[in-house]
Amino acid sequence: MWLSTLLLALRSIRRNLLRSFLTVLGIVIGVSAVITMVTVGNGATLAIQNQIAGLGTNLLQVRPGQRMGPGGGGGGAPAFKEADARAIASQVSGLLAVAAEARSSATVVLDGRNWNSSITGSSNDWLITGNWTISDGRSFTNDEQRAGAAVCLIGQTVQRELFANRLAVGVLIRVKQITCEVIGVLASKGQGAFGNDQDDLVLMPLYTLQRRVTGNTRVNTLLVSMQDGSNPERVKASLTQLLRERRKLAEGDEDNFNVLDTKQLGDTFASTTKVMTTLLGAVAAVSLLVGGIGIMNIMLVSVTERTREIGLRLAIGAMEGEVLLQFLIEAVVLAAIGGLIGMVLALGASVGLAYFMSVPFVFSPSVNLIAFIFSAGIGVVFGYFPARSAARLDPIEALRHE
Repeated sequence: MWLSTLLLALRSIRRNLLRSFLTVLGIVIGVSAVITMVTVGNGATLAIQNQIAGLGTNLLQVRPGQRMGPGGGGGGAPAFKEADARAIASQVSGLLAVAAEARSSATVVLDGRNWNSSITGSSNDWLITGNWTISDGRSFTNDEQRAGAAVCLIGQTVQRELFANRLAVGVLIRVKQITCEVIGVLASKGQGAFGNDQDDLVLMPLYTLQRRVTGNTRVNTLLVSMQDGSNPERVKASLTQLLRERRKLAEGDEDNFNVLDTKQLGDTFASTTKVMTTLLGAVAAVSLLVGGIGIMNIMLVSVTERTREIGLRLAIGAMEGEVLLQFLIEAVVLAAIGGLIGMVLALGASVGLAYFMSVPFVFSPSVNLIAFIFSAGIGVVFGYFPARSAARLDPIEALRHE
């Protein structure tokens, strides 16, 4: 019975192909929109998490000022010193590496070619805190760091702009007014979490930057990388207490520095993106309801058109349940076909959008399965009333219908 009923439903759909296509169009759009929005949203969430993770492993960023961003109060707060980093490394437990970081910007010149880049002064621990690897060359020696030697490592962007396809290690370049030797090239990290090019930098020893570029001993940021398994809250509490003592803050004074946990930042961004993805998916799901209403409408029209056919089936012995099942299956088949087409369209749209937005394509079988089941369920819900109306027709009145 099920097979014959399915064949009847398919025959009826094929009889009016254009009308059937227009009927399922709402389901197609709804399913494809929901799957595409959720898939792209999941890819964006993963991209944000990867970019935040690229800032460093279990990283705490400590900056002067009471909060991050514009108006953070950093202008009047005293800067850090390199000694603060040494004190943190020796007095706070559970740490992997601590690096004092100073930044500036300058024009880098080589053989008439110049490029304006970010200049960072720090130590080898900076490479550990930021998950940096060296693709060519070496890191600083202890003597170079202590003496403030004129040596540097460059990012991939600087290498591309100044050296093109030439080898960079061992070449002398001019950074602002000093000439330094390139001793290494950093592996590429790409775009940062805030849209910046992480590979556009020159790294030199902290003392070199302070003495020869900036002319002061200020440190912009303290980078603190925690060991795996460390308690972030305990580490932050110990770090805060130590810095308050070193900065001579009284018990009632507010902190004149802020501690940013990049993991918490990543979780916050990811949570926000998930909320937006859920919202967009819910908005897109409204079109599924519109598609369901379209199915109900066309099934009611179909019942009206086929009243004599229904009356004839009932007159020769068909049960009400068989007529109900016939129209219900027809509605479900329409919705299921729309769901399958929507899944295929969503796959292509998701891949295309992920490529143009430069986010990972994250295929989720559960999302696709749920969307398909939901579309078939809409066929059941919105097809039941027309099917029940057909099953309850009076055979005599149906046969008299013109």
